[in-house]
Amino acid sequence: MTNHFDQIIVGGGVMGASTAYELSKRGNQVLLLEENTIAAEASSAAAGMLGVQMEFEQDSSLFQFAKESRELFPKLAKELLQDSGIDIQLIEKGALKLVYHQDDIDALKRIATFQTQQGAEAKVISPVTIVEKELATDFHAALYCPTEGQVSAPHLTKAFAKAAEHHGAVIMEQTRVQDIIIEKGKVTGVKTDGKTYSADRVIMTCGFKSSHFSRYVKQLTPVKGECLSVVTEKPLIQSTIFTEGCYLVPKGGNRIIIGATSMPNQTNKDVKVASVLHLLSRAKQILPALNQATIEKTWAGVRPLTKDGLPYLGEVPDVSGLYVATGHYRNGILLAPRTSTFLADIVEGKQVNQTYLDAFSLKRESLISV
Repeated sequence: MTNHFDQIIVGGGVMGASTAYELSKRGNQVLLLEENTIAAEASSAAAGMLGVQMEFEQDSSLFQFAKESRELFPKLAKELLQDSGIDIQLIEKGALKLVYHQDDIDALKRIATFQTQQGAEAKVISPVTIVEKELATDFHAALYCPTEGQVSAPHLTKAFAKAAEHHGAVIMEQTRVQDIIIEKGKVTGVKTDGKTYSADRVIMTCGFKSSHFSRYVKQLTPVKGECLSVVTEKPLIQSTIFTEGCYLVPKGGNRIIIGATSMPNQTNKDVKVASVLHLLSRAKQILPALNQATIEKTWAGVRPLTKDGLPYLGEVPDVSGLYVATGHYRNGILLAPRTSTFLADIVEGKQVNQTYLDAFSLKRESLISV
């Protein structure tokens, strides 16, 4: 194997795998280095929601970016199945955001109006019109977004990686990058535990572990999230359900993922009894039939959060050839397809949307209050 590549990607989560796929598909010689295994961290812990309309209540660069990313999934699902043989389990059954106070209905109406104006179908519905008959009807209203969807996060990440290999990318697991080699302000490669690899461009996509390279990526906070899954005797819901502090994501095989807690500056993978009790209690209020469900498993993941909530995408200031894609927080799965095309265009020197370039630039670090 050659020691020289067009690009070296550090981190085998969904950002690294998707970027490796996009660049290798374009004919680049790509090396992806992962210190553990592909999808070992947050990419395997995510529930896989493509929640553009559940997450964003007003217009922003990130909302537009997320909307573009969601639109890529139907075609992407077919491409990845062809190139990797892996079904990413794309389900487009919509999502519901429930509110339990009369005062919140006007806010839902404003959100629905905004999203409709942006070309995203949304409407406010009452409990009596809801199609999910197993839901408790003690909520006042719901925002219904029929085009929202979801995927299996581990399947998506592994499909990206395998498809990248199909297009010639080299993927090395259990390979820790010790340092990025920089000479006279320009990247020349990376140093691993046992070897040095050269490239004119290096892309860091290692999630909250990007903080290990804190010379280049500052103001990144790890946020731990705990989840659990249950199995029911029959399907209880089709749409993803959101409420304050809890979501329910129906999967194949009558599985439902219930999440998630939010614990800043925690990086351990322990799941606390109190967290499970809280999530189950909240979920049971939403979906009473869960009383008869069987707990399948619990887990935790750690998501990277920037100071202003926007991801870092682009070249590191003052270091030619060093790029970053991190800080996607809880929207990493949703944003991965558009992140990969955006970053690949930047790396190849192609013209990109200037609004996105400015919004996600690492140069804004100096403008964000600490």
